[in-house]
Amino acid sequence: MITGQVLSKSISSLQAITKVGLSVYDTNGSLITSAEGPSPDAKSLMDFAMSQADSQESGGIYYYKVLGDGEIKYILALDAAKDESYQVARICAAHISELSDAYSEKNDKGSFFRNLILDNLLPQDIHYQARKLKVDEEALRCVYIISAKTDDDKMVRDLIGGLYSAQGGDVILNGDEETIVLIKCFKKSPGEDYTKQVADSIVSSLNTEAMIPAKVSYGSMTEDLRGVSRSYKEAKMAMDVGNIFNAERDVFAFTNLGIGRLIYQLPIPLCEMFLKESFDGGVLDELDEESRNTIKIFYENNLNISETSRQLFVHRNTLVYRIEKIEKITGLDLRNFDDAVTFKIALLVESYLKYMEE
Repeated sequence: MITGQVLSKSISSLQAITKVGLSVYDTNGSLITSAEGPSPDAKSLMDFAMSQADSQESGGIYYYKVLGDGEIKYILALDAAKDESYQVARICAAHISELSDAYSEKNDKGSFFRNLILDNLLPQDIHYQARKLKVDEEALRCVYIISAKTDDDKMVRDLIGGLYSAQGGDVILNGDEETIVLIKCFKKSPGEDYTKQVADSIVSSLNTEAMIPAKVSYGSMTEDLRGVSRSYKEAKMAMDVGNIFNAERDVFAFTNLGIGRLIYQLPIPLCEMFLKESFDGGVLDELDEESRNTIKIFYENNLNISETSRQLFVHRNTLVYRIEKIEKITGLDLRNFDDAVTFKIALLVESYLKYMEE
């Protein structure tokens, strides 16, 4: 169904061109929009709606039915005093009918893809509806989830709609309260670099054109419609895992989640048990900000003490002292590879548990 705003804009444009006032009513006789058009009485309008005629003149008003799929969709009312009322009515009816068909197809496709990503369709239903809606079943697709920090969801959707259009096979859906889903269609295999470029361009466009900070996650490429649901689930996991373990980033790929993906799928009691058993009585909560920053830089430099001390602008002996201080608190020596791995996993598990608590 065409929105009242779109219909009103179209009718106003037609009236401005033809100079013939017209009004649009629904099948119940309620006014939808008017552009200097007549206001027939309810009885005359409903009598015409119930009649077999497609058009008729009565009481100085020319009535015309807009049909679609064998049913009456709208009723036009024009000033019969104008000689060109009949031609204008035909033009308006054709225009509104085409608009209605376009909106119907758009909404049908949106419902189809929404049910598809939510696993609400049987395999045979996917094939049948895809053929009916003329959706390419074998096109390459990748699902992106956009999380933007703004209350203006319409602006975000309009911007994304400007980047990716339905003509190219792309589909844009509302996700949950904070996300928008883009099902990107590719004509040929794009490669991992290009799929990431799509995510980067979305973040960049929202930042530069609307000053809206955003994060984008995406799943793996799928070669048929049945795989779209899997790509959507992967994109959702990528968004969750990315926000937990790499919150400073703005693009998360499912294929690049690392060990965080494994921890995300572990039961919470098992994670709590791991932390309790790993520190031999020590606790992570006792680590101050300086110690945590030292650990972060130490890992980024592959446990290289010289390079870490240089980046921290501290003497080598000062760094060693800090590492020994961390060992006293946690019972783990970060200079030992096994202890370093255990500690790294523990930090990830800690982040996961805090996220789940929030």
